[in-house]
Amino acid sequence: MEAAVEVNTGVNTGQPMRSDAMMREQIRSSSLLLVGRFLAVGLNFFTQVFIVRYLSTHDYGALAYGLAVVAFLRLFATLGLNEAVARFVPIYRERREYGKLFGTICLAAAAVVAGASILAVGALRLFSNYVLRDQLALALLAILLVLVPFEAVDGVLDGVFASLKSTRDIFFRKYVLGPVLKLGLVLLLVETHSSLIFLTYGLVVTGAAAVIVYGWLLYWLLRRQGLTHQFKWNNLLFPVRDVYAFVVPGISGILATSAIPSFNIFLLGWLKALPDVAIYRAAVPVAELNGLALASFSLLYVPSAAQLVARADGLQLNRLYWDMAAWMAVLSFPIFAVTFSFARPVTAFLYGERYAATAPVLSLLSLGSYLNLAFGFNLQTLKVLQKFRHVVVVSLLAVLIDIPIAALLIPRYGAVGAGIGAAISAISFNVLMQAGLRAWPSLKVFDFRYLSIYLTIALSAGFLFVIQALTPMSVYQALLFTGGAFVFVLAITKNKLSIGETFPELRRIPFLRLLLA
Repeated sequence: MEAAVEVNTGVNTGQPMRSDAMMREQIRSSSLLLVGRFLAVGLNFFTQVFIVRYLSTHDYGALAYGLAVVAFLRLFATLGLNEAVARFVPIYRERREYGKLFGTICLAAAAVVAGASILAVGALRLFSNYVLRDQLALALLAILLVLVPFEAVDGVLDGVFASLKSTRDIFFRKYVLGPVLKLGLVLLLVETHSSLIFLTYGLVVTGAAAVIVYGWLLYWLLRRQGLTHQFKWNNLLFPVRDVYAFVVPGISGILATSAIPSFNIFLLGWLKALPDVAIYRAAVPVAELNGLALASFSLLYVPSAAQLVARADGLQLNRLYWDMAAWMAVLSFPIFAVTFSFARPVTAFLYGERYAATAPVLSLLSLGSYLNLAFGFNLQTLKVLQKFRHVVVVSLLAVLIDIPIAALLIPRYGAVGAGIGAAISAISFNVLMQAGLRAWPSLKVFDFRYLSIYLTIALSAGFLFVIQALTPMSVYQALLFTGGAFVFVLAITKNKLSIGETFPELRRIPFLRLLLA
């Protein structure tokens, strides 16, 4: 098997830094994906609201439980290999090692299909024999588990498209096609007054169709980039050591960042009742809006960071890291303000007063999610730097912090107790992960050149939180105050981020031209 890719961990100051134009192009491409995520989130929000309002609390709790299990298994089914693909494919392409390039993709795809299938079968036996007592939830879960292999392959394809810098295809498949199919399915459900079983089977069919389209798009992308003629079965090389070195840290990172909400849902279902699951689950997708920029920017960040590490360009890596972190913090501020400072009017508007108990859960989850984004790609960077031991230890600590706290608080406080555990775990995870950045020369744990940006954001969010606590508002008033605060944040940070230079087209809009002047 192939040896690991050599990575020089020194700092090469002789390498010229990337031009400002290239850095701006990185931000512009990532921002396009962020716009796509906003579009997808808007469509998915309509989908969720229709489902919540159409189904009873018990039915939605059963569906939410099944979807949470699928999301949880999908994370582990990818085995972190989507990031391995994003890490190695651009390097192999730059070196013209096409056998390793295609071998990495085939190896990752085969591993996730096998792993996902095993996980789905094992989960069905576990939940049917030992965990689930509700027959409806069990029936829905048995159907939804078919989605696990499809969603795992979808995750690997994300890494492939990001490595090949195909933002247009990612935009169409992930942020247009998939959400539109789901929304159409739910509208059909409501219009025909169909059953919950119909909706469940429909989710499986739409998920499978979206992955098939993704595969077709990959074929045409390889043709456009002249790579199809480089694919030869007899030349495939499988860099097993390189790729599977990401498995353990990938799984442990998933445990700490994405799987904790699923853990807490399982605990709620076990220690409380399905209505408590519904209250917590209703907050999760809204709070995760804070991570939209992180997910969008990381698709292109990982391949770029991998190339900089290979070149030993520590200064440029630090610039890339903190530029991206600051941009994400500013662009995500309106979402954070709405979901944290104005959680109560937002939950009332989206789900009605029967979900009023979701508001404090939403504030807690939003705080943890935003802090994970605001301080940048610490987890992704440490994996690119191959600091796997630190990633594994800190990730396991985060899980060990969440589960005891949640298990202790859930019997008394229900969904709020689960939210407290998740928030404390997320904050601890980020502090410890950020400390690991000291391992790379020239990469700063915190770059004080950006201090004014973070202070502005913290003071603005705190001000809005106090206003809501003193004078409860409607969702429309909350949006008005959030808009004003965002304008203030942009006015303070515009020069530090060079917003006008990065997006010169914004200067054509009269109001923005004055703001960015």
